[in-house]
Amino acid sequence: MKKVLVTGGAGYIGSVLVKLLLDRGYFVRVMDNLSFGGEAIVELLNNNNFDFVKGDIRNIDNLKLAMKDIDFVAHLASIVGDPACAIEPDLTRDINVNGAKLTYEIANEMGVSKFVFASTCSNYGKMEDSNVFVDETSELKPVSLYAETKVEFEQYLLSQNKANSAKPTCLRFSTVYGLSSRIRFDLTVNEFTKELAMDRALIIFGEQFWRPYCHVVDLSRGVIAVFESDDRTDFNVYNVGDTSENYQKQMIVDEIVKQLPDSKIEYVKRDEDPRDYRVSFEKIKNELGFEITKKVPDGIRQMIQVVQNGFINNPDDSKYKNI
Repeated sequence: MKKVLVTGGAGYIGSVLVKLLLDRGYFVRVMDNLSFGGEAIVELLNNNNFDFVKGDIRNIDNLKLAMKDIDFVAHLASIVGDPACAIEPDLTRDINVNGAKLTYEIANEMGVSKFVFASTCSNYGKMEDSNVFVDETSELKPVSLYAETKVEFEQYLLSQNKANSAKPTCLRFSTVYGLSSRIRFDLTVNEFTKELAMDRALIIFGEQFWRPYCHVVDLSRGVIAVFESDDRTDFNVYNVGDTSENYQKQMIVDEIVKQLPDSKIEYVKRDEDPRDYRVSFEKIKNELGFEITKKVPDGIRQMIQVVQNGFINNPDDSKYKNI
């Protein structure tokens, strides 16, 4: 039984990843400071193959306790998203860069073999030509503090000694959506669907700009694909998603309207958006055989069901946002 540490395992993506790992027979330990609470994983304390360490990735003692007897690390703990990072830039750099470096150092020191870092496709910034897909070899042009910290830590990992025990892999995640035990309604697909499912008018700014999207379950499966691969993933970078799942905001709305035909939408013209990128995901498909299991219309369908059936009493509650 391989033992995995998931930093940030009580979060939106982390809580999904932890459950998938347990289902596949891994022993899973979560290290999280529970800044958003631990409801997403509390029932896992019943599972004998689950362990929890409350801690901060900037604390060496916390990290050493969490890394004990661990084979693989999925490093998700960070301040996530442009708005949250902009609020506290100094804290963001301290956690997303300094804390991340310390996490890798302790993982390597304690004999971890695979270290998977949750990076972002936001690293690509703005593409030169909207008819051309960016890939893992494309120039990185971070336009936010969030992406800057991701790029900096990627570069740190890829510059490590190839003889290190902890072999890093950087996964550039698409824009995430979908259901999680720690659900978020401040993500494009989730937010747009929630608003329209609640019979509100939706105002869209800059409907023409591109992003790739991927369900939270499939992003989590991307991490597991690296854990279950051979050494080809060592010191490597993969975009995680599917090339067919690049959408403009207009296209996202069109998919929602197919399921909610009475939706009220207003578009506000915006010619400038610092992020605009279409991404190729052929590398992870060809090298690791990775294919997604859910598409944007599936996520929209799930979100409509959750909102309209009253699974969540108050979807507007601030706890469903990262700020």
